[in-house]
Amino acid sequence: LLAMIAVGLWAAQQGGRSLWAIPAAFIGAMLVGGGLALSGLSLPHVETGIAVSVLVLGLLIATRRQWAAPVGMAIAAAFALFHGYAHGLEMPQAASPALYALGFVLATACLHGAGIAGSLVGRRAVQLAGAGIAATGLALIVAM
Repeated sequence: LLAMIAVGLWAAQQGGRSLWAIPAAFIGAMLVGGGLALSGLSLPHVETGIAVSVLVLGLLIATRRQWAAPVGMAIAAAFALFHGYAHGLEMPQAASPALYALGFVLATACLHGAGIAGSLVGRRAVQLAGAGIAATGLALIVAM
């Protein structure tokens, strides 16, 4: 949940083309990750990848790190593979894969939108939120 909101916050900080390109790259790669899980392929260290994504995205927000859109898209896509893979593993056996994927894509898009909307509270508040997200990611890593 925090990673999805963080993607929206970070995309809004980046501005310009990144506002839509970073969330789109995340969603596209998340679908690929879900497909990997459904096809039976193995992706190692999924939980670690998810925890690291929360930490890194929080740090990027807290430090207001600027990247060119393609770099931001690559970062988001790399993390999204882990998130999508986890969704694919959690799909109920009786579920339709297409409808299940549609559900997690729409939920993710809404969370990205919430992050983008949340960026309107002000630069300092967004940086503090990023620090909180990073701290949560660090706590997740330490708890592993």
